[in-house]
Amino acid sequence: MEPKKNPKKDLGRRSVLFFQLGLILMLFITWRAIEWKTYDKEDIDQGVVQFDQLDEEDMPITQIKTPPPPPPPPPPAPEVIEVVEDDVEIEEEIIESTEVMDEPEIVEVAEVEEAPQEEIADVPFTAIEDVPLFPGCEKFKTNNERKKCMSDKIKEFVNSKFNTDLGSELGLTGVNRVYVRFKIDNKGKITGVQARAPHPRLQKEAERVVNMLPNMTPGKQRGKPVGVLYSLPIIFQVQD
Repeated sequence: MEPKKNPKKDLGRRSVLFFQLGLILMLFITWRAIEWKTYDKEDIDQGVVQFDQLDEEDMPITQIKTPPPPPPPPPPAPEVIEVVEDDVEIEEEIIESTEVMDEPEIVEVAEVEEAPQEEIADVPFTAIEDVPLFPGCEKFKTNNERKKCMSDKIKEFVNSKFNTDLGSELGLTGVNRVYVRFKIDNKGKITGVQARAPHPRLQKEAERVVNMLPNMTPGKQRGKPVGVLYSLPIIFQVQD
C-alpha cells in the first residue's frame, strides 16, 4: 500500500524556486565582497584643526613717516612808491579812437521780382473745393448744397431752352441722349463746349443752349480761382 502524500506539503514541487533564491543570494554576497574596501587609519584625515597647535605669527609693525610741511613762502617785497614833485611835467599818452569815421557805403538793392504764381490745372466739378456759384445759389453755405443747387439750375435752364422737337423732325424715336462737356473758366465764363449726339443737328443744338448759360462766380482751389470741368447729359424722349 503506497503512502498518500498531500500535494500541498510536497517540498519537491518548489525546488526550482528555492534554487533561484539561493542563486540570487549567492550572487549578492559575491558582489558585496568584491565591492568591499578597507582603508588604513593613518590615511584617514579627520580634517580637525587644533587651534592650540597654531603658532602665533609676529605681525611686523609698519611705521608711516609723515614728511615735514614745506617752508612758508617768503614775504612779498614792499612796493616802491615813486614820489613825483609838482613841478615835474608828466607826458600824457593820447589814446586815439579806434572807431572808423568813414561814411558807410550805400549799397543799392535791386528790385525783387515776384515769383510767378503756381498755375493750378482745371479741376473736375466733383473734386472742386469751392464750387462755382450759379446765379441764385449764393444763399447756400455748404459746398454740397451749392453743388446741388448749381446742378439743378443748369438742368432747369437747358431743359427750358433745348428744342426737343428736333427729334421728331429728324425721324428719331424713343429715348435719345446728348452728352455735353464744358468748362467754367477762372472768370466764371462758359468755354470749350463739346457735345456728342446721335445726329449733328442735336449736337449743334446742345452746344447752342450750353453757350447761353449765364456767367457764374468761378470755383476756387486752395483759395485761387480755377477752371472747373462740367459734364451734362441731356435726355429727351420722342413720342411716336
